[in-house]
Amino acid sequence: MRPLAAISAVLLGLAVSACGAPPAVDDAGARDDAGASVVDSGLPGFDAGPLADAGALDAGDPFADRVVWFDAGAGAGFGQDRFPQVVLGPPRGAGVGSGSLDVLSLGREGVIELEFTDLVAIDGPGVDVVVFENAFGGFSERGIVSFSDDGVVWHEVGCQSDNFDAGYAGCAGVNPVFSNPNNGISPLDPSVSGGDGFDLHDVGLTRARFIRIRDSGTSPFYGAPNGGFDLDAVAVINGSK
Repeated sequence: MRPLAAISAVLLGLAVSACGAPPAVDDAGARDDAGASVVDSGLPGFDAGPLADAGALDAGDPFADRVVWFDAGAGAGFGQDRFPQVVLGPPRGAGVGSGSLDVLSLGREGVIELEFTDLVAIDGPGVDVVVFENAFGGFSERGIVSFSDDGVVWHEVGCQSDNFDAGYAGCAGVNPVFSNPNNGISPLDPSVSGGDGFDLHDVGLTRARFIRIRDSGTSPFYGAPNGGFDLDAVAVINGSK
């Protein structure tokens, strides 16, 4: 493990200790009438109904609005005491030198699916969706991204999760996040926001209502409770109501 990664692990561990140990996840999956995954996670604040709603977000907001499914992998735990709100709304990046603590750790090969309800992502010019993780200091925990318009048929982005020389092309969790509500950096401008951008054209979609992120299983660190991909937020750049 690189030195900065070790520092990150210690800081995250201290934060969890301060919040108390998160509950275990024991999910049993099902499907709703639309074919989307439904789960009762047993986590605080998670609605046992078909979807967990962000609640007070403004109409037309560009961020993920609902958690449809969360299947935690080994080493997960961090952020579950603030779930699902911790992955909804804007990113809270900390820049190149520090990883955000406003994240949900997925664990080894953990999976999360989210829905956009205010703005559906559409294939427009350039980047259509940005995924924000807490990569920093050259340390990354890669995630594999898929998109769906109906929650049933999924289109996966090619992710070179173990190819350092290629810059882990196609993966989420590679670039640090700069945008934060406290610093005025727009989360909707991929040229300054940080995070990892995705173009729906690359997976043959003209629109997508759902996004799935799966930890690649190639992270150098899977120690509980902050193992694997750490999701901060997801934003629609090109969208339509």
